[in-house]
Amino acid sequence: MLISAAVSRVFGACPRRRPRRRNVTRRLTLAGLSVLGLAGLPLKALADPDYAIAMHGEPAYARDFTAFDYVNPDAPKGGRLTIGVVGTYDSLNPFIVQGIAAAGLRGHVFQSLMTRGLDEPFTLYGLLAETIDVAEDRSSVTFTINGAARFSDGSPVLADDVLFSWEVLRTRGRPNYRTYYNQVDTAERLDERTVRFTFAGPPDREMPMIMALMPILPRAHYADVPFDRSSSTLPVGSGPYTVGAADLGKSVTYRRDPDYWGRDLAVERGRFNFDEIKYDYFRNDTALLEAFKKGLVDILPEENPARWATDYSFPAVRDGRVVLDEFDNGQPRGMSALVFNTRRPVFADIRVREALLILFDAEWINKTLYHDLYQRTESFYPASELSAQGRPASDHERELLAPWIDGIRPDILDGSYALPQTDGSGRDRDGLRRAIGLLEEAGYTLVNGVMTNRETGAPLSFEILVATPDQERLALSYARFLKRAGITATVRQVDSAQFERRRQTFDFDMMPYFWFSSLSPGNEQKFYWGSEAAASEGSRNYMGVADPAVDAMIEAMLAAEDRDGFVDAVGALDRVLMSGLYVVPLYHLPKQWVARWSRIERPERTSLYGYDLDSWWFAGETDQ
Repeated sequence: MLISAAVSRVFGACPRRRPRRRNVTRRLTLAGLSVLGLAGLPLKALADPDYAIAMHGEPAYARDFTAFDYVNPDAPKGGRLTIGVVGTYDSLNPFIVQGIAAAGLRGHVFQSLMTRGLDEPFTLYGLLAETIDVAEDRSSVTFTINGAARFSDGSPVLADDVLFSWEVLRTRGRPNYRTYYNQVDTAERLDERTVRFTFAGPPDREMPMIMALMPILPRAHYADVPFDRSSSTLPVGSGPYTVGAADLGKSVTYRRDPDYWGRDLAVERGRFNFDEIKYDYFRNDTALLEAFKKGLVDILPEENPARWATDYSFPAVRDGRVVLDEFDNGQPRGMSALVFNTRRPVFADIRVREALLILFDAEWINKTLYHDLYQRTESFYPASELSAQGRPASDHERELLAPWIDGIRPDILDGSYALPQTDGSGRDRDGLRRAIGLLEEAGYTLVNGVMTNRETGAPLSFEILVATPDQERLALSYARFLKRAGITATVRQVDSAQFERRRQTFDFDMMPYFWFSSLSPGNEQKFYWGSEAAASEGSRNYMGVADPAVDAMIEAMLAAEDRDGFVDAVGALDRVLMSGLYVVPLYHLPKQWVARWSRIERPERTSLYGYDLDSWWFAGETDQ
């Protein structure tokens, strides 16, 4: 949350801010390149004080910063980090729908024109790009590539590579790429290191930043490698690591590139410290935890309170060889939920969805399965200033919502709404009565103990698709609650590959899912909840929501020119989504929990976004 003490410390420690200029086009010299002397540009080209771009407000770091505050700039290089992953993979291409890509590819191998500062809601500093020119209304953006930038095969990163990346991602990439990059009206090569993108339609303040975060691919490499097919061909990127070994479905190893072009950039100092990073794949969480206990895996983020409470008392924890860390972070906790696929007729009626929400005994599940360590999620942007939960709509929110006010629940509008609560017994009778009453209003009745559609005679039943034993345990508990109301919920556990295929094609009735959220949600919200995404396989609109009110709130959010207007627009979007009852909200963690062997060290402080593994390092061997 922006008003948290952690965030106050971040901004309190920042270098002085610079005044905003009013020229039509702003040139921003990026990433402290003037200090580092890169790219061979004359000093006068690097003297401009504008150096970074923020979605709202000003960048927190001064032009001459030498490293982010949340890293150790003197962190030693060397050693190996082994990370465990549950599931499998069959592709080294993370940019297409086909196949399951290996973990870590996007962050370790491929780079963007600019990179995020994690102490700010949404500010970008230069990486591959040396300068960025942004029109005052953000209707166009021009990038000049750092002359030192190289791909891992030694070839320079050029404007042609940027234009190739834009073209191939918007025509053959994942749906989110197509959505974003098709908003470009014209793309021009101004010279071998300079490109300009001009956007179609009304100006969208986020589009220059979206283009700045576009992954840059080497055009020459894909002359011989088909882009739109799942591939085991070793990729070529410009990042700090290359793929050293890939055993499909079992492990992938990244090796630090000794010739990495950007190792001395301010934005990279103190990061990417391991010589090797290996991802080992495991069949389930139990196998992964056992491997961690044996020291075969170095770090283990934990999201299950039951395991955190009971499974981390083995000898290595007691004698200090394994350290248990708990991190605060200021970002929204995201929405973890059981998702109604409203494309299915069984969930078309909002009264049915509300009844199923009431029948979820969140108090019993938290106490019984999770040692009461979770917090219930009551917003799509929980634990942040973006959340609408517990506060009345502002005048600006009401103005935004006015055309669709009939679709907003009054208790969500005035901030009094709370998710249904039970007595925690697992047999709450008041909730059961309310749920049955809603189902009767929706055209159902109990016949011999079975909730039956009065018109068709069909029983109320559906399938809950899960991929892990933990998800199965949660779903089975929920199914028992539903059975008390005569509803049959069949729980089907499938392997991770089948789960991913069915999720991408919307081939499910209900499933668990987690939507990540940041302090600066943007165009990805169209991919999550937009009407167009509802009909686009591979999007994350798993709910199938197609609501003009949602679309309008997203557009208002993207058009906001200051932080206050932005917060109001996101709050209004939150109210529309919560009013639709598209999910059964689950829980979020009060903190980030991570277990690590003491041979892995970390910076003393964390960023606004929590811990950052890219800034950790190898401290020495630990006796097993």
